Amino acid sequence: MINARLLFIENMSTAKEEIRKIGVDAVSIPWLSNKALFITMKIENVSTFAANIIKQEMLGKGGDVAVNRGVANFSISTSDILIMGTYSQYNKLIYKLEMQPGILKEIGEEIKRVLTGLDVGKPEYFECGKYKLPIGEKTYIMGILNVTPDSFYDGGKYNNIESAVKRAREMIENGADIIDVGGESTRPGHQPVEATEEINRVMPVIEVLAKEFNVPISVDTSKAIVAEKALKAGAHIVNDVWGLQKDAGMAEVVAKYGAGVVMMHNSDNCEYSDLMGDIIKFLRKSIEIAEKAGIRKENMVIDPGIGFGKNLDQNLEVMRRLKELSTLNLPVLLGTSRKSMIGNVLDLPVDERLEGTAATVTLGIAKGADFVRVHDVKEMARVVRMTDAMVRV
Repeated sequence: MINARLLFIENMSTAKEEIRKIGVDAVSIPWLSNKALFITMKIENVSTFAANIIKQEMLGKGGDVAVNRGVANFSISTSDILIMGTYSQYNKLIYKLEMQPGILKEIGEEIKRVLTGLDVGKPEYFECGKYKLPIGEKTYIMGILNVTPDSFYDGGKYNNIESAVKRAREMIENGADIIDVGGESTRPGHQPVEATEEINRVMPVIEVLAKEFNVPISVDTSKAIVAEKALKAGAHIVNDVWGLQKDAGMAEVVAKYGAGVVMMHNSDNCEYSDLMGDIIKFLRKSIEIAEKAGIRKENMVIDPGIGFGKNLDQNLEVMRRLKELSTLNLPVLLGTSRKSMIGNVLDLPVDERLEGTAATVTLGIAKGADFVRVHDVKEMARVVRMTDAMVRV
């Protein structure tokens, strides 16, 4: 019986493997795999002149380009464009564009940057201080330890050293790979905390954790002075909910100590011209800031910022489109634990959102998350192990 079925090929390694399994000559695999990988790429704010040329060039190579209807008659000045074609067709387009002057060459180089990322992928390791965590082998669990009186779920539970250390030990025994210590609530409507107060909250706990436990310690802060004190005390990662863009000194502090950094997207409002496009632009700026300060790719993780500057529909859209973050070629951290997105969908209070959290963790891993930040370590460790068994090869 003839049996036709669809294959979903999302990267070059999958393309090569499927072609190899057919039994073709080995020398043909690189040539055929370039045609097996179909890519749709969006480029924003392209001049009408450039859009017309790119469309004609791609049509001539067997691909296509979707443009605004006003491009054909030059009734608009710019347009977002969708390029659709195989890896091979893109390479031919890049060759032609890079031969041209000005904006066409610039667009060609941008397309080449994105395509190169498909081959290069994420760094092999996430490096944070003395720790070196392999990327791709498993999903890492970041246990949340809030030493605050007002965090939305566990505020006031662990705001003394004894209870905080006990909680950290429990999370590590249950499977936490990283402990994330926060001294200022970032819940909606939270009251800002002075740096001195934040330091007083996190420093004693971090000092003890760094001595007693052999796991990376993260400090959840957007203040450079707090980050530096924490790193001096033994922390290995800075988890910045403003992606190095709130405090101009943060990137230099991270670079100085060779720390890892989680750069999260954030916004003061929920207004976006293109949600994922704007998130990626924000994170690209964070990456540029990090690189200028001397932070290496191996020290970087990105976070789309679920629940930060996004309404319910936007949070759900980010979850659906999480794979688009692969454009940035960095490990991804996902923090959805017990958040209002889950409460709003299920109409449940914060203490009844365990199953909803599990659903988001599973989907997140399937869509490329490498780290998950959670309150319920024991339960989520089981979810992670099961999802990894299905998703990771």
